Amino acid sequence: MHIEEHRWFSTNLQRDMAFKVYGHWGMPILVFPCSLGRYYDYEGMGMIDAIADFIYEGKIKLFCVDSVDAESWYNFSAPPADRNARHEAYDAYIVKEMVPYIRQHCSQKDIRVMANGCSMGAYHAVNTFLKHPDLFAGTIALSGLYRLDHTEFGLHSGNIADIYFNSPLHYLSDLNDSWYLNWYRRSDIIVCVGQGAWEAEALDDTRQLAQILRDKRIPAWVDFWGEDVSHDWPWWYQQMQYFLDHLYNKEA
Repeated sequence: MHIEEHRWFSTNLQRDMAFKVYGHWGMPILVFPCSLGRYYDYEGMGMIDAIADFIYEGKIKLFCVDSVDAESWYNFSAPPADRNARHEAYDAYIVKEMVPYIRQHCSQKDIRVMANGCSMGAYHAVNTFLKHPDLFAGTIALSGLYRLDHTEFGLHSGNIADIYFNSPLHYLSDLNDSWYLNWYRRSDIIVCVGQGAWEAEALDDTRQLAQILRDKRIPAWVDFWGEDVSHDWPWWYQQMQYFLDHLYNKEA
């Protein structure tokens, strides 16, 4: 498998950022790590091996980025507005640095990138896609939380004004801009969650997201797996294999 590792100083974040590339060709997928995760976790936790056939066959090409969660949503010592500002800098890094790099690396200057992640990575994938649907072709989001006023983040409803535009269940429900809605309607939106151990909050958020998407007539595949399906990597392996097969083996 073709693998590259890169690092550069991000002007938007004012710090070094590293990432890894897996594959030689195929649909570019930008992978966000789990909470407080690193760019090498997808490989270290076994996901690269689990979906290796899609990479070897040139169906997909992964770009696994680092997180700054410890400086944003998990920086409990900072006020919500400051945490939001740090996330906005991360968003600028993704949009202004990573997306142009991915397009250049793939020799496709206008290609829209898929966004992917598990758990906190699913939040980033959905939020990034929803904010930039002209740059992202859709998302494969597994077991995510899609609102920021969860106790996990130390935030509550009184903070919503400060974090509103990065809390998808809040801003999407109010969004009626046809520019965004038209982009969403021609994208591949896949959101999945289990109904087993450690999935309760993700299950609730996914149900709410599904309802909002239905209300706005945005086509999406929101998939609820069984009560034996827990919030853990072995299930995410199976889910990724299943959805990648649906998306990129259509000719088979």
